[in-house]
Amino acid sequence: DMRIGSGFDIHRLTEGDHVTLGGVRIPHDKGIEAHSDGDVVLHALSDAIYGALAEGDIGTHFPPSEDEWKDADSRLFLAHAGTRAALRGFKIVNIDVTILAERPKIAKHSKAMRDCVARTLGLQMDRISIKATTMERLGPIGAEDGIAAQATVLLVAE
Repeated sequence: DMRIGSGFDIHRLTEGDHVTLGGVRIPHDKGIEAHSDGDVVLHALSDAIYGALAEGDIGTHFPPSEDEWKDADSRLFLAHAGTRAALRGFKIVNIDVTILAERPKIAKHSKAMRDCVARTLGLQMDRISIKATTMERLGPIGAEDGIAAQATVLLVAE
């Protein structure tokens, strides 16, 4: 039994001094507007895992209407999704994430993000890809009004 899941997340950029992506705090002249820490990488990846399991999305498991999740560290969401996969008898084979942003530049932070995801899910880093692309200054992401990520995950039954 193999399952593929995909996830997407987008957040508005606002005043701030950093963004958190892939569990890594990155200095930036803007911040992410969100109920939790707004980590679009971990949100998209969590949703991809939940999707492969046909278990809804982050909002199903951690409703943003509940104050308990205000400013929550998104590693909590990812760990929960990984645990759900294991409890259902699935192993994560590989992960592919693309960040959509003009800035900050991602390349020098990618290894740290991959390491965070690997530690959170108990995976080898060679099973995790995190990369970025710009929007060529098109649309709200290109205008630096927002930041987004899309993720794909492959699960196999153990």
